[in-house]
Amino acid sequence: MDTEEREEIAALLERAADADGRQAVSEQGRLALRGGRTDVNHLTSRDEHGVLLGYAQIDADWTAELVIDPARRREGYGRGLLRRTLNSGARRVWAHGGHPGAKRLAQEFDLDLVRELRQLRRTGPAPAVPPLPEGVTVRTFEPGRDEEAWLKVNAAAFAHHPEQGAWTRRDVEDREAEPWFDPDGFFLAERGGELVGFHWTKTEGGLGEVYVVGVSPTEQGSGLGKALTAIGLRHLGEVRGLPTVMLYVDADNPAALRVYQQAGFTVHEVDLMFGVRG
Repeated sequence: MDTEEREEIAALLERAADADGRQAVSEQGRLALRGGRTDVNHLTSRDEHGVLLGYAQIDADWTAELVIDPARRREGYGRGLLRRTLNSGARRVWAHGGHPGAKRLAQEFDLDLVRELRQLRRTGPAPAVPPLPEGVTVRTFEPGRDEEAWLKVNAAAFAHHPEQGAWTRRDVEDREAEPWFDPDGFFLAERGGELVGFHWTKTEGGLGEVYVVGVSPTEQGSGLGKALTAIGLRHLGEVRGLPTVMLYVDADNPAALRVYQQAGFTVHEVDLMFGVRG
């Protein structure tokens, strides 16, 4: 895929985001598109004049995301692109926002709901920061020094997670190159000089985000996750001046849901993943 085609697809994604109020392709997918990564497959749908109508991306785990130009929806192009995507080997498909049309297509293609990712939001003053576990200190991330240690703890904290736990050095460096990256909002918890937890915050589009919070299995139940969450929320609210903060959490993670609900988060919208049967 050459630069011109990547820019054409990026413009389509922007039009769709403006129309829908959300991104049709995840941050990971947009980074893969911009960076020309070779571990993903790209499909495009065009009319008889070569005008781009739709785009689909299939990642290395055979999970797909797709979008149709808002001006050309309800003409059957989504159905056709989904069929091509599944015929190309995709085993799972995201429906960001859980749009009723996506649910109908999933039913038509005999796809089953396999994952529910909730976007939570809160507005208002950040909660008080509880005491850190004894012996734990917090500092901010240092690019060029902390990547490998962070990857190790991230993999341990999200060993059960199909996406987050598999991050690589390139995944981190891609985000370090993004305009929103701010090491001052990336908090690391250490015990005896060893990284045991983190809270990576993000600010984009006038919103703060609990980008990812992770705690080493050795610290589970210590209250570190709750303390790190509050530290990041206070940074977003008091330092960055962002009263509204969002985050994503899987519906089948009741422990994390309890922590965030206690911090004042409520469900804003839901992303659904549908999978091929069998």
